[in-house]
Formats: sequence, C-alpha cells, structure tokens
Amino acid sequence: MVFTKSVAQRAVVAAAGAAMAVMAVALPTSGQALAAPTAPNCTPADLAGVASGVAAAASAYLFTHPDVNDFYGSLQGKPRDEVANEVRTFFNANPQAHSELQAIRQPMTDFRDRCGLEQPDRPLLGD
Repeated sequence: MVFTKSVAQRAVVAAAGAAMAVMAVALPTSGQALAAPTAPNCTPADLAGVASGVAAAASAYLFTHPDVNDFYGSLQGKPRDEVANEVRTFFNANPQAHSELQAIRQPMTDFRDRCGLEQPDRPLLGD
C-alpha cells in the first residue's frame, strides 16, 4: 500500500508550529525585562523534543494502522463540527485505537502539565 508523505509532513509541521508558538510566548521581546527562569525541562527545546517524539510515534502508528490513517485522511476539508462528530463516532466504535493514540500523546500531556501549559480541548482533533 502506498502512503503519501502528507500525514508525516502534517505531524512535523504541527510539532514545529507548537515549538514556535511556545518560543514566541516564552522568549522576552527586546523592550521587556527578562522573564523568570523557565522551569526545568520546560524550555522550547524540551517542547520541540517531546513534540517531535509524539509526532514520530503518531506517524508510525498511522502507517501501521491504515484504517485509522484513512479515517483521518477522510476528514480533510470538512467543517470543524462535522469533524468532531465523526471523530467521536469513530473512536466510540474503535476504543482500542482511541486509547493507543491517547497513550502516544501522553508525553505531550505530561509536558503541558509539568510546565503549566494549557491542555487542548479536543486533543485527538488537533486542537
């Protein structure tokens, strides 16, 4: 079965975007005083490392679970509310896939908790 690079590319772009967003918030601007030191293991580099590990694991999971990969691919271009309903329906019918993907995301959840960052409202929807 031939897979496109789009899933892996989206995962890498998401990880890079998350790291840049944290850097934009965490790094002081030129006119401001330096902020308090970042908590241990909560630097933008730490975030990038955790996010890239999660992205790599998610990519490997999707490549080895073509049904889940195809499902996520089928959501492209659909309205956000429709996507949310379809994801709920899919994971209600596939609880093992849901728990496996949550386990893959767990390092990011742990990082956010440890570093005082907000958790996404709907993590498996990419929010």
